[in-house]
Amino acid sequence: MRKYEYKFVRLGEGWLGVRSDAKREYQREINEHAAQGWRLVQVFAPGTNLYGHAAYFELIFEREV
Repeated sequence: MRKYEYKFVRLGEGWLGVRSDAKREYQREINEHAAQGWRLVQVFAPGTNLYGHAAYFELIFEREV
């Protein structure tokens, strides 16, 4: 039976929504984790701020243990 571990990386948490630099950083973050054996499972934007925009991005990675 295969076992997996998961890692959650929060990016861009800003006052009025996701910071603009996070929109550029997420690709670098995904590539760095992939080089370490992690696989991107999902990009999640939980919660919203006052204007209905995502407050941050959460990248969810997995890899076999």
